[in-house]
Amino acid sequence: MSRKGATLKVHPAVIWCRTSAVRPKLERMRLLAASLFLLSFLPVAAQTEPIVTLHDLKEAEALGADLYTNAGATGLVLVVVRGNQVYFHGYGEAVPGSHAAPTEESVVRLCSLTKIFTTDVLAKLVAEGTVHLDDPLNKFAPEGAAVPEKEGPITLEDLATHTAGLDREIGTAPRHTPHFTYPDYETRWHWLASAQLKFPPGTQAYYSNVGFDLLSDALATASQMPYASLLETRTLKPLRMWETTFYPSPGQCERLMTGAHDEGPCTITASTEGSSGLYSTPSDMMKFLRYLVGAGASAQAEEARGVYLLPSSLKGQYGLDHAGRPSGIGLGWMHLGANDDVSHIIEKTGGGAGFTTYIAIHPASHTALFVAATDGPPHAWKPGFNLYKAANNGLLALAGLPPLPEGRMRRFSTRHTLNRTQKARARRSSKRRRTVHVAQQSEAGSSAIAR
Repeated sequence: MSRKGATLKVHPAVIWCRTSAVRPKLERMRLLAASLFLLSFLPVAAQTEPIVTLHDLKEAEALGADLYTNAGATGLVLVVVRGNQVYFHGYGEAVPGSHAAPTEESVVRLCSLTKIFTTDVLAKLVAEGTVHLDDPLNKFAPEGAAVPEKEGPITLEDLATHTAGLDREIGTAPRHTPHFTYPDYETRWHWLASAQLKFPPGTQAYYSNVGFDLLSDALATASQMPYASLLETRTLKPLRMWETTFYPSPGQCERLMTGAHDEGPCTITASTEGSSGLYSTPSDMMKFLRYLVGAGASAQAEEARGVYLLPSSLKGQYGLDHAGRPSGIGLGWMHLGANDDVSHIIEKTGGGAGFTTYIAIHPASHTALFVAATDGPPHAWKPGFNLYKAANNGLLALAGLPPLPEGRMRRFSTRHTLNRTQKARARRSSKRRRTVHVAQQSEAGSSAIAR
């Protein structure tokens, strides 16, 4: 030791002894740092994954309360299904000023959740050979109707994956038009004849409501029956979803949840039966969720909600990321995270006519949830709050898993994606530029409007 201002003199031998003793330790530290650096490049799957620990579904009550409060909703219904277990809770008021919470029999608008009913029918018709995913839309067009092309035709798969190059809507509905009643069949096919595609089909994704209405038109033509009857026959009746309809009765309209704003009449919505027109109830949605997780008498085929496109194979995607940036695009469904990731979620968002709606499935825990919320007063929604993402994190919490980190989306492996559709892809015209699609998939194995 030395006093302040004094010079400390150390013998050279002492310096040599100390540095000699420290060198091995420094070398070990360097090796450890290098090892940690190299480990950071190992695949995510090689690192420790969280473990699913199932929580009591009653804990979902807190999730619903959080969604209801932060969304500033007038009313909210939450359904959670895990196997044979079902949880339901209604929050707020079914109708402003009623002082009555929503019930299992309250009527809600499904909005764009309608699309996953359309693709459920599509998958069934594909499985039985009535249609094929690579069938061109013009095969099912009305007599004399023109369908635009751009380096190749629009196919049914393009319509179901939002990659047809179509606009979101055909334009603004006439004033005072009730929600989800425009455009009708004649109007959209007349519009389509002069429509300019935004890009060659299959090269980009752009969310399109009119595309799903055209898809339902095509399925009806292929099946030779009205689409509403087709949906009832193939999906609603087998699941005993008696309250799910495009044609609400006066009694159902009396039970329709309403928000803080006048959203117009409860009326027939068959004009948008492929994209957004369905009404339903929490009770019916319990049956649908059981179907999705395979807990009922019948289970949805995996092909109906599988991955058909990788965003990395496209030049761009627009309007598909309300619940998070998708890592896979399905038939109406979006995938968050890789399918071998314990936190992988399959989801569909919806909204319009005063409603926000959502379905999310967590395959690892065989759990699914449904949320429908009605708008609250102005400025009631918490700034920055995303109901869809909060629902995802609540769904994961019920499985004992941490929230999805913002921006974290692992890519899908080619082996989980290509087999399902490679035969259909092979039949596509060379003009469709699918070489880019396949190449990008290989690389990945080695990134009142209905929503």
